[in-house]
Amino acid sequence: MKRKILISGASIAGPSLAYWLDRYGFEVTVVEKASHLRGGGYAIDIRGTARDVVERMGLLPRLRPLHVNTRQITFLDPGGAVLASLRPEALTGGAEGLDLEVRRGDLADCLYGLVRDKVEFLFGDSVATLDDRGGHVEVTFDSGLRRTFDLVIGADGLHSNTRGLAFGPEERYHRYLGFCFAGFTMPDDFGLEREGVLWNVPGRAAALYAHEPGEPMHGFLTFARDEPPFTAFRTPQAQRDLVAATFPDTVWEIPRMVAAMRAADDLFFDVVSQIHMPAWSTGRVALVGDAAHATSFMSGQGSSVSLVGAYVLAGELATQSDHVAAFATYEKTVRDFVERNQALATEGGGVVAPRTRQRLDERNAMLRGRTALPSGAAGGAAHTAIVLPDYERALGG
Repeated sequence: MKRKILISGASIAGPSLAYWLDRYGFEVTVVEKASHLRGGGYAIDIRGTARDVVERMGLLPRLRPLHVNTRQITFLDPGGAVLASLRPEALTGGAEGLDLEVRRGDLADCLYGLVRDKVEFLFGDSVATLDDRGGHVEVTFDSGLRRTFDLVIGADGLHSNTRGLAFGPEERYHRYLGFCFAGFTMPDDFGLEREGVLWNVPGRAAALYAHEPGEPMHGFLTFARDEPPFTAFRTPQAQRDLVAATFPDTVWEIPRMVAAMRAADDLFFDVVSQIHMPAWSTGRVALVGDAAHATSFMSGQGSSVSLVGAYVLAGELATQSDHVAAFATYEKTVRDFVERNQALATEGGGVVAPRTRQRLDERNAMLRGRTALPSGAAGGAAHTAIVLPDYERALGG
């Protein structure tokens, strides 16, 4: 009899895990609280070992035509003058011609396309209760549906509902990195194409990213704050007011970005943070992707780490004698890779949003006349800091 596995979350880690589990003969159900797959969005990178994962999935022919191919990132000084323009790989430590850069929604759509006719999807629903009975997990959904599964995997992101139900409050594992950000789209009448522009003053950053001509740009306003602004999470208006008050500047495109942020119907506001857990499983429940170990967007590696983690978790469940051994080996195999990529967020924060005048001056001095940054090498090492096991061979495939 096929083992039944419930996956909560249908973004990146969830459908990736579903693909490998289905391939290994499990019966898979994916529940997603949104009513449909979320499309569009900003570009994310697939580099290093994660590229090997999507190649093993047979996705490269689908993803290559979707490659955004950002050509340069331009850094501006506080007055809006150009400091330096670099290839993205010079910042990330990636490999030009090998890394993939695709919209998050395009990657999610490609992953969903691999499994939509093979596994069960429950959109517009969520897990309400988990009851691990030792031999199985009894699940009640918000819709009232009741089902029994052999295992439950939380792939539901930074603010994971599954993690809260099985491991306790998020506060235990949430590590605030000292920044907040607002992301939104705005008209591209700035003349950008396949490039990003980053403006900084101490503790604050404004960035514009443009993909294809005629498409909306993505704007980001990031700022340092000693404590998370809990009151701002109450309403979108409070979030807009906080961001606007933090960016009173009248230089460069800041006024236009603030106006666009106020008017945007797709504003996303959150703190820059990570998840650090002593263990990624308890009983018959485990976590994968951001739910287990969010790296934060400052690492540039969230989706890549999720792809790798899903591959290893599915492979261990397929090749180990029981779920206890599988969960333990999954964590042992992936944890060092995760921690190295989490460390990139601190290094990246120093480049993207230096907190002090001294650090900003040091960053700017380093940028002038350079085509690459020293931190790139460390990023490249983190991107490939794991050797993928060959589960197909282990299974005799």
